[in-house]
Amino acid sequence: MIRNKIRNIISEYSPRNIRIGVLGSHSALEIAHGAKQEGFETVVVCQKGREKTYTIYYRNLFDHVLLLDKFSDVVREDNLQKLVELGTVFVPNRSFSVYVGYENIEEKFSVPIMGNRYMLKIEERNFPRNQYYLLRKAGIPTPKSFGSYKEIDCLAIVKVPEKERKIERAFFYASSPEEFEKKAEDRVRKGIISREDLEKATIEEYVIGAKFNANFFWSPLTDEIDLLGFDKRIQTDLDGVLDLPAAEQLELGIATQNIEIGHLGVTMRESQIEKIFEAGERFVKVCKEEYPPGIIGLFALQGAMTKELKFYVFDVSPRVPGCPCVEPTSPYMKYKYGTEVGPGRRVAMEIKRAVKEDRLGEIVT
Repeated sequence: MIRNKIRNIISEYSPRNIRIGVLGSHSALEIAHGAKQEGFETVVVCQKGREKTYTIYYRNLFDHVLLLDKFSDVVREDNLQKLVELGTVFVPNRSFSVYVGYENIEEKFSVPIMGNRYMLKIEERNFPRNQYYLLRKAGIPTPKSFGSYKEIDCLAIVKVPEKERKIERAFFYASSPEEFEKKAEDRVRKGIISREDLEKATIEEYVIGAKFNANFFWSPLTDEIDLLGFDKRIQTDLDGVLDLPAAEQLELGIATQNIEIGHLGVTMRESQIEKIFEAGERFVKVCKEEYPPGIIGLFALQGAMTKELKFYVFDVSPRVPGCPCVEPTSPYMKYKYGTEVGPGRRVAMEIKRAVKEDRLGEIVT
């Protein structure tokens, strides 16, 4: 039903009045900046108490503001109508998935989404055809998974949501079942995680290698893939602990948490770039088969390159990865387009081309 509604809405959009919309969190600034570079007006959906970044400090980037009591109110009929009347093409980010919810996005959010709304949920580890399923079907190397902590026989990373902030993951490491029990009990006792979430935790081999998040864009209009660039994550309080000498780290003895707080732009040795493209192409191919029309637009494969020069992928972002450092630090888009092109601008370029060629329906769901 939502598919038919979206098709009808697109058919009524005026090509001259298309606006690019985004939820005011996670990656709204880079999306809006890119939209402005390509001459689009922008729409931002803000939550009261979290709006000043968009309405004061960077108000130059946003032409229209929809201010709500809470983000989830965006699926109310009156708010949806406002977005449609503005001719909004909405760009999903992680905050959109978390605060609005997959069911609401798939069944109630009757605004054209630049991307595949039905693939956003593959980030969740408890979903049947999730990111791990797709990566393995695509033949992309992934870390070994453990069905139970009792199977741990090497250094493993345990991925479990924080107790109070489900959007954050309270990762920890263990090399044996005994170490898992000790560290897990310590975190439960401190209120960092819950026993319920611990039982559903993902446990996988910790791949020793250099971390690279490969940021891609797949175009349905040309069937080509772009490598926007690489980034690494800055994490608290892990980075703070690692800044200390080893003796102080041991003396401190705290349970570190991998909460992403920033990004660093990085590059990769040129001889290895081809295998990164191949991983992206394989992922695109399997997504076309499993979730037609596939992974539209921005996505990221987060992984590590081992000393054997094998790229393992341990996480997928099926939407805007949210790494504003990529545009100014990455050379890869300059090699192709002759100028810096970040995630936001690449989205706007695709929308502009789709509108010009009367193919908007091919890049939205």
